[in-house]
Amino acid sequence: MSTLADRPNTALLVIDVQEGVVREAWHRDAVVSRIGSLVDRARDEGVPVVWVQHSDAELAKGSTVWQLVPELSRRETEPLVHKLYGDSFEATDLEKVLAGAGVGRLVVVGAETDACIRSTIHGAFTRGYDVTLVGDAHTTSDLSEWGAPTPDAAIANVNLYWQYQSAPGRTAGVTSTSDVVFGGAASGQ
Repeated sequence: MSTLADRPNTALLVIDVQEGVVREAWHRDAVVSRIGSLVDRARDEGVPVVWVQHSDAELAKGSTVWQLVPELSRRETEPLVHKLYGDSFEATDLEKVLAGAGVGRLVVVGAETDACIRSTIHGAFTRGYDVTLVGDAHTTSDLSEWGAPTPDAAIANVNLYWQYQSAPGRTAGVTSTSDVVFGGAASGQ
């Protein structure tokens, strides 16, 4: 149903599940485990898995903290998009990768909720994609010391407002790991 013509496929977009990003993330192990189960399901169902990896001054490309977490392993055949900005589409080849796979719908997981996840789901939606956020498979660190909401509140807020996101010809929604449907619209949409 996306506004992207001739792009009926769905992809699992795994954003920034890197050592330095999720080291102190809220419920890190449980979230990473749920992401791993979705990666396995996507592979079993023939759904493309697209990995996104951020780099900046604190996440120097090639460093230990820049690496994907050891619990998740990207297959050599799965696209890896390198980014420098919050929105995974900005100054990357993500759009080209998705277009090449005929993808018009994204199922999004990863980190950090109140930064790269939020930026990317909005970026995808404004570019015409249908976007399903997996509400129990994204996380963030505690930045409340600097005025941000606590991680549980940040996650709940993004999950709350994303389920009501709307625009002509596109769908947005939030679902749980157990309710993800790769072949069509997720429950709640």
